Amino acid sequence: MTTLRKALRTAGTAAAITGAVGLAGIGYAAVIERNWFRLRHYEIPLLDPGSPRLRVLHISDAHLTPGRRMLLDWLRGLADHEPDFVVNTGDSLAHPDAVEPFISALGPLLERPGAFVYGSNDMYSPQFKNPARYLWRSSREDYNKRTVPDLPWRELGAAMTDAGWLDLNNRKGVIKAGDRRVAAAGVHDSHIGLDRYDKVAGTADADADLRLGVLHSPEPANLNRFAADGYQLLLAGHTHGGQLCLPFYGTLVTNCGIDRRRAWGLHRYAGTWLHVSGGLGTSPTAPVRFACRPEASIIDLVAQD
Repeated sequence: MTTLRKALRTAGTAAAITGAVGLAGIGYAAVIERNWFRLRHYEIPLLDPGSPRLRVLHISDAHLTPGRRMLLDWLRGLADHEPDFVVNTGDSLAHPDAVEPFISALGPLLERPGAFVYGSNDMYSPQFKNPARYLWRSSREDYNKRTVPDLPWRELGAAMTDAGWLDLNNRKGVIKAGDRRVAAAGVHDSHIGLDRYDKVAGTADADADLRLGVLHSPEPANLNRFAADGYQLLLAGHTHGGQLCLPFYGTLVTNCGIDRRRAWGLHRYAGTWLHVSGGLGTSPTAPVRFACRPEASIIDLVAQD
């Protein structure tokens, strides 16, 4: 009997320790890492010899809800890095009242040239779902029955276009960054079936200083077409870098067709450069990050040797 009591006490102690560690991990992921923003820096020798540096700021996936003061303050400070132009790859919203604080936080960045595409969460409000489902299925199926957007995506787009940013949702155009011309094309979010690459298809302008492709979800079908059309740099978001990662292993799921090792960061892809942002936020229904800090990126394009 004494042995049984000791075994029960030991099991109870182990369960208590496991529970405490689990709670500590959840607290770290929800409070600390979720607000532990970082700015990544990359340099790509992509421009013609003798060209001056061209600095791109890539932001994505803010998933903004009212009250995210730390996120808003950090986003506002990005203007200090003086980008030549800004690209927003979508999912800026997660609440009907998020447009004004998001635009306000962009602040001086809106005075610089920029471009944007939408993500599904700019149009449809988040709904609770079991996060574990991402291990065996994409969230794309969740939108099959949602046909009427309930977030103010038009107001969001109008605020950015009124500031002079280029709407690249199934469109192409030119971004003037000082005396440099950026030939840009983009597609709407493939995650909800709104991408129409045929509307922007065709060889990119070879005379431009930079040929840029922009999309929210890095689906290989669209990435391959951008690369085949001669775009030199592709920018995407959507993956959150996995959001919940394992140390020494990395991303578990990407929630799209891109492979795990390209879930975030700068990579070569089909002869072009691909940067996938790990994103600034989380879904309000799963407000945690683990081993995957929220981020934005500065990409310095410099002259080739």
